[in-house]
Amino acid sequence: MEYKELGEAIKKKSDLLCLVLENTKESFRLLKATAKSIIDELKTEYSEYFSFTDKSEFEFEIRFGTDLLIFSMNKNVYEFSRLHEVMKLPYIKEDKERSFSGVISIYNFLTDSFDYNRDYDIGYMIGRMFINKDKHYFIEGKREVGLLYSSFNTSVVDEASVKSIIMSSMEYVNNFNLLTPPFDQVKEVTVGEIKQKSIEKRFITAKRLGFEFQQDKE
Repeated sequence: MEYKELGEAIKKKSDLLCLVLENTKESFRLLKATAKSIIDELKTEYSEYFSFTDKSEFEFEIRFGTDLLIFSMNKNVYEFSRLHEVMKLPYIKEDKERSFSGVISIYNFLTDSFDYNRDYDIGYMIGRMFINKDKHYFIEGKREVGLLYSSFNTSVVDEASVKSIIMSSMEYVNNFNLLTPPFDQVKEVTVGEIKQKSIEKRFITAKRLGFEFQQDKE
């Protein structure tokens, strides 16, 4: 490979990754602005039940009722494995560069887990949003939150789409309740735990959302 050919190849790859990353940043900024708008609207009538917090350029959270959603943008660009279902789409086969994507993850926790510093409580990723160079996207997650891979060629990030993502995520986690841990898991406690008031650390709290990290099925 000649110097010029190598230089062009590296420039082309770098420009692609920069474009995908910038599209992901723009999408995340739109998600953040839309989430704040949704929460502000809900707060006009239900102020004590909703809040929005801008954590950083790459993270924000919304609280509603007893739930908390964290939206987090990864600062890297990824390509799908050759075995991934998305690689079988005609949309990707027509232009392999479309498979390079930025990632925004959505996590669900209980607000009490953070308010009372229950570090052993469990949260769940409910979806991952992938954005490519065309600013097309799909979401890997449960059907209530995600979009099928087959929509990758038509789904474009805009205000309507991100509003739907946020509201469906809120509705999804609101429909699941806490499950008490098995009796055998919490029936024994040491004197030290009682004295140190650390008994709650053994009472790990989580919702069973039924989320499986796999592709949606038709």
